[in-house]
Amino acid sequence: MGRLDRKVATAARDREHQRHVFWAARAPAYRLKRRDFLYLAAGSAILRRPAVAATGPRIGFIAAGSGTTDRGPLVALRGGLRALGWSDGDNCAILDRWAEAHTERLPDLARELIGSAVDILVTAGTLATLAATNTTATIPIVMVGVGDPVAIGVVDSLEQPGGNVTGLSLSSHELIAKRLQLLRELVPSLHRVAIIVRNEPGLEQTLADIHGDAERMGLDSVEIEADSGRALEFAFTRLRNDRCDGLYVASGPLGPAKRAQIIAAAAQSRLAVIYSFGIFAAGGGLMSFAADDNDLFRRAAGFVDHILKGANPGNLAVEVPTRFELAINLKAAKALQLTVPPSLLARADTLIQ
Repeated sequence: MGRLDRKVATAARDREHQRHVFWAARAPAYRLKRRDFLYLAAGSAILRRPAVAATGPRIGFIAAGSGTTDRGPLVALRGGLRALGWSDGDNCAILDRWAEAHTERLPDLARELIGSAVDILVTAGTLATLAATNTTATIPIVMVGVGDPVAIGVVDSLEQPGGNVTGLSLSSHELIAKRLQLLRELVPSLHRVAIIVRNEPGLEQTLADIHGDAERMGLDSVEIEADSGRALEFAFTRLRNDRCDGLYVASGPLGPAKRAQIIAAAAQSRLAVIYSFGIFAAGGGLMSFAADDNDLFRRAAGFVDHILKGANPGNLAVEVPTRFELAINLKAAKALQLTVPPSLLARADTLIQ
């Protein structure tokens, strides 16, 4: 190597040494900044990462109620499925849709779920079930809480449904008679009872059952259809004119606003009332005798499990409620100056103070 080459090499080594000394003196700060940058980049990547989709079947859930105040049935369904090994977000996905008391939205919600490629539908109540059955004849449907599935045409029979629908019905003649008996026990002088109903599929059969049971008990009965707030006002005006001794609210849960209106109007009319759904007593109504909703939806999980494992819904017999709850609102009774008999208090599952 010539003298000039050695000078060039020496100068290069000196520059490299100076650069090394410069960065070595600043290394802690540099490493900290670089580490922070890497952490930030990693965090940003995590935030941007799309949610991992659950593997396994997609289960659609559709209800007429509110996704905010009426989630109990969905919680019960999830619990029932979990007990059978199906975990939402893990080995299955549950897609829930709520009409928020706007029942005219139910068909669109059913189409939306079917468009989301669900493998099975769980429907809460008559109107949600009809919306689903009118939308698909192939996707399995597990209905819950339908008044009379045979009368509305969604199954051929309870024992052999025959199509793509099965589940749990509310049709029980004993249930209607039991409510009337409870109302008479609360009001021994009961002679004339009014029935508030909503005009929906299966109404004629429901009314025939109620009128028949009332007649066998020696009661006069008058029916009142109330589908809107204005109709409810006229209904309670008529009740006062007809001099009814008690009221049987046979309509479903409706929306929160309409439930509150019925409860308030009944209290103002000074009438003893029995409701078909426990949510009314919880909301201030006098008394309810109803199927245990949580039990029904936990049992619905068993139907879902069987179907997802290959069972044909048309071969799974429709089941009826086996657990019921009597709820008495003592505050409402006091406001009406009613003395609740000890026999009723002793049998009540829930006493609301």
